[in-house]
Parts: sequence; structure tokens; C-alpha cells
Amino acid sequence: MRTGLLICLILGVLSVELNMERHSEEVLAKLKESKWASFIVDFAEVELGSGGALTELVEAINQLIDQLEEELDDIHQAYSKRTDEHNRDVTRYEQEIQDADRDIFNGEDFIDNVLIPQKQRFQDALAQLKTNIEENRRILDSETVNRKKQHEQFLSNIAEINEAIGAVDESLGLLSQITNPSLVQFKRVQTNLGRIQTSFQNHSSFAPIIKALLELATEQNFADQGSVQQLVKIFNELRVQFVDTLNQETADESAAETKFAERVAQLEKEFAEFQRAVLIKNSEIAANEQKLGETIVYVGQRKDDRATLQAQLQAENDNYASETDLYNRTVTEYNKEIEISKQALGLLTQPSFEQYVKSKVGI
Repeated sequence: MRTGLLICLILGVLSVELNMERHSEEVLAKLKESKWASFIVDFAEVELGSGGALTELVEAINQLIDQLEEELDDIHQAYSKRTDEHNRDVTRYEQEIQDADRDIFNGEDFIDNVLIPQKQRFQDALAQLKTNIEENRRILDSETVNRKKQHEQFLSNIAEINEAIGAVDESLGLLSQITNPSLVQFKRVQTNLGRIQTSFQNHSSFAPIIKALLELATEQNFADQGSVQQLVKIFNELRVQFVDTLNQETADESAAETKFAERVAQLEKEFAEFQRAVLIKNSEIAANEQKLGETIVYVGQRKDDRATLQAQLQAENDNYASETDLYNRTVTEYNKEIEISKQALGLLTQPSFEQYVKSKVGI
């Protein structure tokens, strides 16, 4: 410090120019306990012994005190400014750490309570859609098989009905040939009716009815023309029933085919809707996966940010603590020098001190 430099310079001059006497007096010994007092005594002896005064020394010490206090004020101001900067930095770091904590909490909460449950719901919904599609195809295949069987049954029924109608028509044709009953006609009709009965009885569900009528016809002797007409009437009525049945079978088949076509259209519409829903659900799952990945990355980044901020905050606190320690030590040193300077100034301005020094140097 400047005080120490000044002391060294003055003492150096004193050591060259003066050969001071040893002081044994009690007062001087007490003054010598203080380096400043010792210096002032030595300097005062030089000044007064050479006919000078202490005013220059007093002025120099006043200037030194002013300079030290001014420098101390600058130190206080610099530290105050640094403290303000430190407080602002700490507040900013703590706020940014809180922001990172909040972002991390919100991100992890979003992952755990929104994205992951949403992903599970989407996957469950997709699995259900696939089950619905499989069931839709199963129903379509089943109803297609049933429709095929129904149509085959329809064709079989139509064939039997046509076969029955053919047998009735053939029987009516034979019966219409009987105009003047004779043994020859009787035998010929019976033979043909028997042939129809034999060929038809194993090929149609109507065989029992046809068989009964044919047996009845073959048992007739056709001697009575009225009996022949009665048989013709019965065969004609039966033919009408067969034709009605044929028409009803055809109508039922048409209705069944229409109903089946409508059912197929319904199932195909449902199938298309399921497929569209699958596409939508797959896009939702893809979006969920993307959002989940982005959120995981974001949370990781915010954790890195928080760690960096915490390290910066710790470094700032450590630096400020070091600067505060240096500030305290510097202030202590300045205050010490100022106090010593003021003590020295007080010593110099005492009249008794000047008288004491003059007495020592023999003035």
C-alpha cells in the first residue's frame, strides 16, 4: 500500500542522513510500540531538527487518508454493483431452474398420464377393429356359404317341382287318350302310368302324392268315363298346386337373393368403415409415437438445461463467495490503514507531541 511505500522511502532517507540516538525514556518507548508513531517521531525529529515544521507531514497524511477513503468508497461501490449483479444472476438462475423443473414435471406428467394411456387406448381400439374385421369377414363367408346352399336347395326344389309337373302332364296326356274305354286302351294306360310311377317315385319329395294318384289311376278299369274325368280334375288341381309352389319358390329365392345382396352390401360397407378406422387409428398411433418421442427428448433436454443452470448457479455462488472474502479482507486492510493514519494524524496535531519532539532534539 502507499502508506508502507511512503514509510520505506522516509526511513531510507533517515538511515542515510541521520544517526539517531537511542531513546530510553518511557514515553518514547511507548510511542515506539506503534510503527506509525515511531515513523512520525523520527520524521518529526528530522523536520524539527532541520528547522522545518510538521505541516507538510500533516497535509500528506490528510491526503493519504482522503485517498484511502476514496479508494475504499470505490471498493464499496464496486462490491455493491457486483452484489446487485450477483443477486440478479442468482434470481435468474433460480427462476430458470424453476422453469426447467416445471417443464420436466409437466413433460413427465404428460407422458405418464396422457401419452402412454392414450397409446394403450389406441392399440386396444386397433385390436378391436381387427377383431371386427375378422368377424365381418367370417360372417360374410358364412352367409355366402349359406346362400349358396339355399340356392342349391332352390334349384333342387325347382327340379323336383318341374319333374312332378312333368309327371302330372304326362299322366294327363295318357288319361286324355281314353275316349272309348276298351281293354287295349286300359292296359296301355295302366302300363304307361306304372312306368311313370316307377321312374318318378325315387326322385321327388312329391313322389308319395304322385304315387297315390298313379296307383288310383292304375286300379281304375276306366269303364266309367266319369271316373276318368274325376282323375283328370284331380291331376289338374295338383298341377295348379305344383305351379303355385314353383312360383312361390321362385319368389322366395328372389327375395332371399335380394336380402343376401343387401346383407353383403351392409357387410362390405362395415368392412370399408373398419378399414378407414384402422387407417385413422394407425395414423393416431404414429402421431402418438412421434409426440411421445419428442416429449421424451424435450424432457431430457430440460434435465440437461437444469443441470447446466445448477452448475452455473453453484459457480456463481462460489465466485461471489470468493469475491466477498476478498472484499472483506480488502476492506479490513483499508480500514486498518485509515485508522492508523487517523491515529498518526491525531498524534501529530497534539501540541504536547511537538514540544516533546523539540525537547528531544534540543530545540
